[in-house]
This record gives sequence, structure tokens and C-alpha cells, in this order.
Amino acid sequence: MPQFTTPDGVSIHFTDAGSGPAVLAIPGLTRNTGDFDHVAPHLPVRLIRIDLRGRGRSGRADPATYTVPHEAQDVLGLMDHLGLDRAAILGTSRGGVIAMALAAGARHRLTGVALVDIGPEIAPGGLAVIASYVGKPPAQKTWDEAARFRARTWSGFTDVPMERWLHEVRNHYEQTPDGLALRYDPALGDAFKDGAQPVPDMWPLFDAMAGLPLVLIRGANSDLLTTDTAAEMRRRRPDMIRADVPGRGHVPFLDEPEALAALHDWIARL
Repeated sequence: MPQFTTPDGVSIHFTDAGSGPAVLAIPGLTRNTGDFDHVAPHLPVRLIRIDLRGRGRSGRADPATYTVPHEAQDVLGLMDHLGLDRAAILGTSRGGVIAMALAAGARHRLTGVALVDIGPEIAPGGLAVIASYVGKPPAQKTWDEAARFRARTWSGFTDVPMERWLHEVRNHYEQTPDGLALRYDPALGDAFKDGAQPVPDMWPLFDAMAGLPLVLIRGANSDLLTTDTAAEMRRRRPDMIRADVPGRGHVPFLDEPEALAALHDWIARL
């Protein structure tokens, strides 16, 4: 199992496959490398995926280190481990925040940034939804129950086959005799709530990406990234590639035609 160890002793899991420009994929807050299963076959790149500390197959850590600065250092540590001087970042939600932080603190290591349903302003309603579930196992007891629950309640998503929902819940939870268990450290819930408010001004981080090939892929029904914030991002970066994916909330699966067209355009600019 590919892994490296951080200076503070945390084992970080990653995958490395494909050829072409190096793209490092960083998943969302509670998610893992499986987030990119749907898009990976469509990208003509060397796709390197990371499980952030405390998530997926990576080791658990001091919850005080479940922060964007620590996680950004882990990403740089992975690049160093692989001998990569530079790479593009494909960041979903929390992964996109890490990408912006890297642009501000280590821009010379980046060749481009793809932001998936995230921007410099995060809608309070979307944050409240995340706070309501992070760190808590679901009430459903099986993958099948959890998939059907998502199909009923994730109102921002339409025309999603049950097989896709099953893939999602299998990726997020382990099925045990006692119910579904989280595939991440439950202590992430307290770390998130401790650091979620007040949200810092991230526009300087966004502006630090000036000159880098940039794409924004937004779920048209997103509750985390508003249309006003996306419009301001485009105003500041008129060259930014943008796709709003219909029938998707937070976050798109990335194999939708609109998302793939935007990603292929971005990859051509790297």
C-alpha cells in the first residue's frame, strides 16, 4: 500500500497512476481517494490521490492537526516523497481550500488549480449542513439503507442511479455487524467545529492563484458555493474556466459531461 510518513509520525496513504501532467487530487473534509473513482478513467494525466490525515487509509493524528495548514504541508510532503517539484491540484471542497492555501504559501510548486464546488466564501447554510453530520456515524445500518436514504434526501441531486449512491456510501462507511462506521477519525467533527467559525477571509488566497491555469466546477444546486461568489471569482479571473453542473449539489461526481469538458480544457492549459 503506497504511503509515506510525515515529520510528526502520521502515515499518509496515496495512489499514483496514469501518465501525463502530474495532477494531485485532494478530497473533501470527510472523504478519501475514492472521491475520484468516477473521473479517474477520463483524465489523461498522472493522477495522484491522497487520503488526508485521519481519513481513509491514512493514520489518525492529534485532532489539533486536522487543519488546512497541516494538511497543506502533508500535500507538499507527498510531492517531496514522489520527487515532484511541481504539480497541478484538483481540490474538492476542503481540498480546494488546501489548494488555495498552497497557492498563497508555495505557489512555485503549482502548475494549475481545479476547484470543485468551493471558493473564497463559503455559504453559512452549507457549513451548517456539514456541521450537522461530521464526526457522527449515520443512523442507517447498512450500505443499502444509506444509499436509499441519500437518494431520497439529497434534493440537490437528480438522475443519479442507485449504483452511484451505493458506491458513495461504500466509500464513506464501513459496514459492520453494529451498523455503519465512519472511514475517518470521528474526532474530525470537533476539530471542524472548533475551526469553522469565524471563516477567515480567503480572497487573498484566491488572488494568489493569479497566472495559474484555473477551473471552477460548481454544482448548479450547491448549498456551499453561491452563484454570487462564483461570479466574483470569474470577475477577478476572467480567464477562469467555469462549469455549472446541472442536477448536482455539493459536490459533483466529476464525470458529468460539463465537468469533463472543463477539466479537459484545463488540462490542455497545464
